Amino acid sequence: MERREQPVVQVPSLDGVTRERFLQDVYPRREPVVLKGMELGPCTTKWTVDYLSQAEGSKEVKIHVSAVPQMDFLSKNFVYRTLPFDVFVRRAAEAKHKEYFLSEDEKYYLRSVGEDARKVMDNFLIQVTGRKRVVLYSPRDVPYLYLSGTKSEVLDVDNPDFEKYPLFVKAKRYQCYLEAGDVLFIPAMWFHNVISEEFGVALNVFWKHLPAECYDKSDTYGNKDPTAASRAIQILDRALKTLEELPEEYRDFYARRMVLRIQEKAYRNDYG
Repeated sequence: MERREQPVVQVPSLDGVTRERFLQDVYPRREPVVLKGMELGPCTTKWTVDYLSQAEGSKEVKIHVSAVPQMDFLSKNFVYRTLPFDVFVRRAAEAKHKEYFLSEDEKYYLRSVGEDARKVMDNFLIQVTGRKRVVLYSPRDVPYLYLSGTKSEVLDVDNPDFEKYPLFVKAKRYQCYLEAGDVLFIPAMWFHNVISEEFGVALNVFWKHLPAECYDKSDTYGNKDPTAASRAIQILDRALKTLEELPEEYRDFYARRMVLRIQEKAYRNDYG
């Protein structure tokens, strides 16, 4: 059987990037980059299991628990459980669990210690301790990612089912490994798949990339699509509903014309 593989690009790494250089040379490119040698303070050595357990104490936190490393947020192959934070940290650091919910090999994920987990646009993923592998896909590869809402149906990016997802092979895979102290810049709309290779702590810093007037005023944290995009999607939904009034042959023809119009009017000219 012919082996099919995606094109792979290693995310570039830059050392000692100043704020000015990032804003002038890196940020405008709108591509992921690993920033090394950043001054993160003592957290990379101080945030041990013991320190974190004492810092947050027995505060109750809701965690994701899964029997497998790949948590699927579409099919929900995990359960929610509540643990005191200090108990959670110690369990998460164990190779095999003496106490567990599903199995001694179960995996834990804590989305946020805070009450308002934020999902805005541009993002710094700061690896404080531990090691992660991150795989990213450009927003230009959306046609190949089999989206359901904002998430890809392709859960296992290392061994994808190309029979079920044949177009996924066309998606260009960007990949990097984050060590303690590394900072990964993830531009808005880039899809990412993260695997922790060992117990670790990471922080996300999000910020809105577009001017304030582009966002819904009631959307404090930028969770929603930009207002113009929301309107466009609503209009498209109405247009598709109208096409349903036509016989299949006509509906197919005019739908393809609509796709061509979108490509001509909205796609970037350097799309490859």
